Amino acid sequence: MQYVYMRGDKSIMNPEIDRNEKNESIMNPEIDRNEKNKSIMNPVTVRNVIIGEGMPKICVPIVGVTKDDIMNEAGKLLGIPADLAEWRADWYEDVSDLEKVKDVQSSLRSILKDMPLLLTLRTAREGGKMPIAPGNYAAWIKAALTAGSVDLADIEAFTGDDLVREVIETAHGLGVKVIASNHDFDKTPDKDDLIGRMCKMQELGADICKIAVMPQCPADVLTLLAATEEMCRLYADRPVITMSMAAQGAVSRMCGEVFGSAVTFGAAGRASAPGQIAVEDLSHVLHLLH
Repeated sequence: MQYVYMRGDKSIMNPEIDRNEKNESIMNPEIDRNEKNKSIMNPVTVRNVIIGEGMPKICVPIVGVTKDDIMNEAGKLLGIPADLAEWRADWYEDVSDLEKVKDVQSSLRSILKDMPLLLTLRTAREGGKMPIAPGNYAAWIKAALTAGSVDLADIEAFTGDDLVREVIETAHGLGVKVIASNHDFDKTPDKDDLIGRMCKMQELGADICKIAVMPQCPADVLTLLAATEEMCRLYADRPVITMSMAAQGAVSRMCGEVFGSAVTFGAAGRASAPGQIAVEDLSHVLHLLH
């Protein structure tokens, strides 16, 4: 499926457009691209963490099944080089009980202290453990956010435009930043498709845009990196997060500062997605490349 995003009266997805003509002013060597990008990229500040500035931030998923498991995993994050924590609520055994979900969020907030907390309910259709209809999915997120314990929320961007906008409006009303996400565990779409998806996320009003794809060959990893670079250079006015999954795509989790990805996901024990690297190793590489 091709996701089309219109800029003015032209589409970046239309192959009939002369891309060189379209980008004539951007490609002019008299323009300082670095200065241009500094003026349009708006970092997102969450507590004491600035996303979209400096080294990519390390986010560590919490994937416990029981509340005790979740709290034990959260406690370990304070002693490792993690910048953000993500609670993957779809792993939780009582995920359908919203009062228990809110209680876990409150307990996580107490343990994590000032570390930003991202709430994610990953659906089965995007590689998660929660089989849930789009309307119920959006309603779950909106209800869970009322606990007031999280700083960011993940919303799967192609759940439906109206539902996504409702979730974003609710989150913003509660002071919560939104990551719009899309995951393809089967393949890597072509570069223009990836850029179109991220532009769509911006148009929906997300604070951060996230894409994760599965490579079938090394060239697919290059496609993801090229899409990231072009998105950040030409279209992004907010941070983006991209990754190529599995072992073949692991390099994409380490070179975000070069191509423009603002956050990378590392494992502190059990991984939530294929290809995640141990946090300590990831931090070491990020500092080497910085």
